[in-house]
Amino acid sequence: MEETTIIDIEEGKSSNSKDMFVCEICTDTKTISDAFCISGCSHAYCSDCIAMYIGSKLEDNITNIVCPVPRCSGSLDVEFCRSILPDGVFERWGDALCETSIDVTEIVTKTECPSCNRMFCAQCKVPWHQGIKCSEFEKLNADEREKEDVMLMNLAKNMAWRRCPKCKFYVAKSTGCDSMICRFLSI
Repeated sequence: MEETTIIDIEEGKSSNSKDMFVCEICTDTKTISDAFCISGCSHAYCSDCIAMYIGSKLEDNITNIVCPVPRCSGSLDVEFCRSILPDGVFERWGDALCETSIDVTEIVTKTECPSCNRMFCAQCKVPWHQGIKCSEFEKLNADEREKEDVMLMNLAKNMAWRRCPKCKFYVAKSTGCDSMICRFLSI
């Protein structure tokens, strides 16, 4: 009969070099290298079980995921769990955290994602568009929505440049009347 040592995760004690633990979800005996310990508690689970547990919580629209043991204060952090989660589950959890961080009682535009700490526009659901109102941003063509394009639009506004109604190039008035003749479309 093969001798197996069960590790007491709380105490960190073992009596054999074949350190093992019992997953508290599937109750299988696993090697300590398969152990996933939750921050803030002493419970240990196998990586597969905790990944499935997180997936099931996300399916139930729960984003603040805590230790499976009732009344335990341990909580799971999306970045800490990244290495054990399939890419799809990790992305779904990150997206869900971003969505739940938006307070719907007020009109919020500039918001910081609690997961990746990047700024985004909660109204437009795109990366933050500094210096341009949401209504203006929505009117832009898809090829005009990059950061550099928005910066050019702000410069044009500050310099009082106008856009040619035909070719959409920016034009700076140097002298004379406000009449414009497009040199690109008259050729």
